[in-house]
Amino acid sequence: MSLAEKQKLLIEDLSVIEDAQERLAVVVDRARRLPPFPAAERTDAYRVRGCVTAVWLIGALREGRCTFRCDAEGPLVKGLVHLLCDCFDDGTPAEILASEIDPLEALGLTRQLSPTRRNGLTAVRHAIRAFAEHAA
Repeated sequence: MSLAEKQKLLIEDLSVIEDAQERLAVVVDRARRLPPFPAAERTDAYRVRGCVTAVWLIGALREGRCTFRCDAEGPLVKGLVHLLCDCFDDGTPAEILASEIDPLEALGLTRQLSPTRRNGLTAVRHAIRAFAEHAA
């Protein structure tokens, strides 16, 4: 499955929930079930600059595909960052760099966020792209 197909399915699955607030609650609930990063991974080396809430992102390249793991201090930010990581996980560097999709916008979630949160999530998206550029 291509990255574009995966992204489309992810957005379609969440779009079934009509209310954006409920969609956001589902995203946050999914992330709450994820284990936090170990302390050894909550370091400045993995911290995303530009986020008010501490966010950590770890990218890896395996067999030509990028994988992403993330964590954040707050449950809302963790949910949103995890959604971004899911959206780009397992894509090739070229697919990630070619992708113009903003899953948060497509799901109507950015309208629910403060400007500082939107800026922080933009920083996460840039970090994902930067990893893909470096891996390409």
